Amino acid sequence: KMSEVSGVTASADIKPKSIHRAEKWSGDVENLYRFQQAGYRDEIEYKQVKQVDMVEYWPETGFVKKLQRRDNTFYYYNKQRECEDKEVHKVKVYVY
Repeated sequence: KMSEVSGVTASADIKPKSIHRAEKWSGDVENLYRFQQAGYRDEIEYKQVKQVDMVEYWPETGFVKKLQRRDNTFYYYNKQRECEDKEVHKVKVYVY
């Protein structure tokens, strides 16, 4: 399934209204974890910075497959969950 932010264009400059930390793991938290590891708030900021319309996802799990960092190196992610329970509270969830 596609995330809710997929319809957002890369050019729109959108700022989050609020932020809280994740309390329990979910697919959305997993993807936020991956974006934040690569140096972005979330998919919206990634699309703005990198000027891309699509992010690559694993079709089996819906998790982010690869991201390009701001210094242009790539992060590649596994199909399986990577955000461990002890990491979940570090994930920031932005509200728009």
